[in-house]
Amino acid sequence: MARGIDYGRLMHQAMRGLIRDVLTQISQTGLPGAHHFFIAFDTTHPEVEMADWLRARYPDEMTIVLQHWFEGLDVDDEGFAVTLNFGNQPERMRVPFDALRTFVDPSVEFGLRFESHDEEEEGEAEGDDPADTPPAPGAGAEVVSLDKWRK
Repeated sequence: MARGIDYGRLMHQAMRGLIRDVLTQISQTGLPGAHHFFIAFDTTHPEVEMADWLRARYPDEMTIVLQHWFEGLDVDDEGFAVTLNFGNQPERMRVPFDALRTFVDPSVEFGLRFESHDEEEEGEAEGDDPADTPPAPGAGAEVVSLDKWRK
């Protein structure tokens, strides 16, 4: 029997579904207007596929930009694959939605941040019982400050 409703997990699923739907639309119609995305992900996630030299350069986290040049954006229920240009060197990568840390569209000041599973598990390991403690409003999801991406 379930101990309670895991709202954090449900919210993450919904947010990943939103990103999946947006990327699917972009893969079919392209980026409209000034929209563009900064997508940060955990490069240590076992299902991330990327060139070895990129993984060596970004051993923990990488932020990619979908804006002017990208091709072959393929989206499925588990994640997305895309080819990006790194110094005139096209590289294909695959990112599972479970590896996402942030998704930001600065053109409309929209952003999502995902808490890592490690942070959630650490809280439970320290004796915190999520069923006994009411979550703070917006726990597990928060809007990302766009200041670090503004010029």
